[in-house]
Amino acid sequence: MTSKLDQLSQMTTVVADTGDIEAIRQWRPQDATTNPSLLLKAAAQEAYRPILEQSILWAQQQGGSAQEMLAHATDRLAVLIGQQILGLIPGVVSTEVDSRLSFDTQATISRAHKLIHLYEDVGIDPSRVLIKIASTWEGIRAAEVLERQGIRCNLTLLFSFTQAAACADAGAFLVSPFVGRILDWHLANSGRQEFAPDEDPGVLSVTRIYNYFKQHQYPTVVMGASFRNAGEIEMLSGCDRLTISPALLQTLSEDQGPLARRLSPDHAHSDDARLQLDEPGFRWGLNEDAMATEKLADGIRRFTADQITLEQQIRQFAQAA
Repeated sequence: MTSKLDQLSQMTTVVADTGDIEAIRQWRPQDATTNPSLLLKAAAQEAYRPILEQSILWAQQQGGSAQEMLAHATDRLAVLIGQQILGLIPGVVSTEVDSRLSFDTQATISRAHKLIHLYEDVGIDPSRVLIKIASTWEGIRAAEVLERQGIRCNLTLLFSFTQAAACADAGAFLVSPFVGRILDWHLANSGRQEFAPDEDPGVLSVTRIYNYFKQHQYPTVVMGASFRNAGEIEMLSGCDRLTISPALLQTLSEDQGPLARRLSPDHAHSDDARLQLDEPGFRWGLNEDAMATEKLADGIRRFTADQITLEQQIRQFAQAA
């Protein structure tokens, strides 16, 4: 019997949820995804010091205000780490737009163009990059424009069916529902101590989204993310993609038990009618979901906090150099 990780890889595209080059080198996933939190961890490692130095030097050469140079440095750092990752994987890497732009459509579009140009500058074809954008109304509208321009997007911080339906209707290439953070909210607010994998609220949310997309023939890829345990991953086996931390990749690789397929486009069925949401409908649907409203806001705040911390580290490093 092969490991559960090997079995999963036969039915789902496995994505590494890390910016750690060594972890990616070890696991050799098809794709990889990063975010400000993962970049912050990576930048603290000695192995990334040369890349950090290159990013700061490049930013200083661009000129501008102190804040503009910090933005240049963090964007360049994200792209250089993405370039290294792409040297190890056959697929794509996701690179995130500054979360402080989550409610500004035009600024998100502009930053996405900048990231794509930075990748082109280091010899990376844009087809190997997904631009990660928070699943706000403004972010979804930005993705709609970018997709029409040939820039593929990964809509992240997705916690509700409303968000998912709007992303699919906008033609987003990929959505990343956050399984574990949904579970976190329900554990904190339900009075329960645990949920079995087959009743895990995050698992049920992704299953509903997957079946809806397949039922209505949306091409948007569903990539479950933010897992808390291997049981959640097993319940979503067969999902288009799953982005998994190195620790859980290790757990799955050590488990030799059988893994049944849970999701399949051939057996997908949804009772949800096809939705075409305008802005009031989207905002009302999100408002009616307390979990999604709270976790979306919390996620943006957390990514922003890590982005600011990363900028502070870059500033201190530049001053000490």
